[in-house]
Amino acid sequence: MIEQATVSLSADALAHLKGLLEKEANPDLGLRVFVSGGGCSGLQYGMAFDDLTRPGDEIVEQDGVKILIDDFSAPYLRGSEIDYVDSLMGAGFTVQNPNAVRSCSCGHSFDAGDDAGEAKACGCGH
Repeated sequence: MIEQATVSLSADALAHLKGLLEKEANPDLGLRVFVSGGGCSGLQYGMAFDDLTRPGDEIVEQDGVKILIDDFSAPYLRGSEIDYVDSLMGAGFTVQNPNAVRSCSCGHSFDAGDDAGEAKACGCGH
């Protein structure tokens, strides 16, 4: 059985990330995607550019874009797709996560159903 990649990028996310990475002009830079406790649903997503690979990191490469995921976050993100949405409500990256049993309507936090974190206000009005 072939193991599913931890995360993938939609065509829109890939195009947007490539543009951002080109402006940074650092060939070692990748997108670090992580999960931490907090948010109004218990866990929240985080993303940042990073040029350091840490022990235990999972590295996913898609069409020249490197995605870094720490070993704590990987099980929560497995099978997720990162998309870039530009709508009337704003533009930004979102995560479509098959592991989430509940998500906040702001799209920045989720509940994996295993009581991994205590829900907190996320500032989105929920």
